[in-house]
Amino acid sequence: MKKKYSHENEDQILLKSPKSEHIGFTNTESWRILRIQSEFVEGFEALSKVGPCISIFGSARTEPDNEFYKAAEITASLLVKRGLGVITGGGPGIMEAANKGAIEAGGLSIGCSIELPQEQEPNDYQNLSLEFHYFFVRKLMFVKYSIGYIIFPGGFGTLDELFEALTLSQTDKIKHFPIVLFGSTYWKDLCSWIDKTLLEKFCTIDSCDKELYTIIDDPEEAVEYIMKKVRF
Repeated sequence: MKKKYSHENEDQILLKSPKSEHIGFTNTESWRILRIQSEFVEGFEALSKVGPCISIFGSARTEPDNEFYKAAEITASLLVKRGLGVITGGGPGIMEAANKGAIEAGGLSIGCSIELPQEQEPNDYQNLSLEFHYFFVRKLMFVKYSIGYIIFPGGFGTLDELFEALTLSQTDKIKHFPIVLFGSTYWKDLCSWIDKTLLEKFCTIDSCDKELYTIIDDPEEAVEYIMKKVRF
């Protein structure tokens, strides 16, 4: 059964249609803007000096004996050995694997967790841990403090991060931002749909947009691709 929040969370409150009845100041939109502002400030202050990082995304449901869990752990380890930090969503699954690989290799392992209905707990492999209430604030931190993404198999949240980055790259809002889709068995059907439907049938993207991402199946190859594309 799908779990529900036991209480209203910050995103639910923010996205709720305004009501006409009188409410106290601490429940007004003006007060909420101040809370959002403080979350931005805290994130900026914590991450402003971390140096170049790669964000690794993927499913929270991936178990430690899964091939992608192991690949994410190895990939993160290889990244920190090349002088890069690793940022994840701070939870279990692929996020845990990446944080584990980074911290056990002696590198910077950052988790940016968020309040969720599943009451997700931060994993134990972080030397810098942040908690956010608002998805859009958290998403900005990933983009602002990363110089590339490696995206493992995941669900709606993972796809959200992927298409956010693709949109920003396509529109030149971010530059020189390599995006690796790890695991051809998972991504090939989506990429085929993009080719046949978006590009060929409806012409809603350009052929050059295909260059915004690549599919890779090997941790070392993924890291080498990142290293060739980034400057830091």
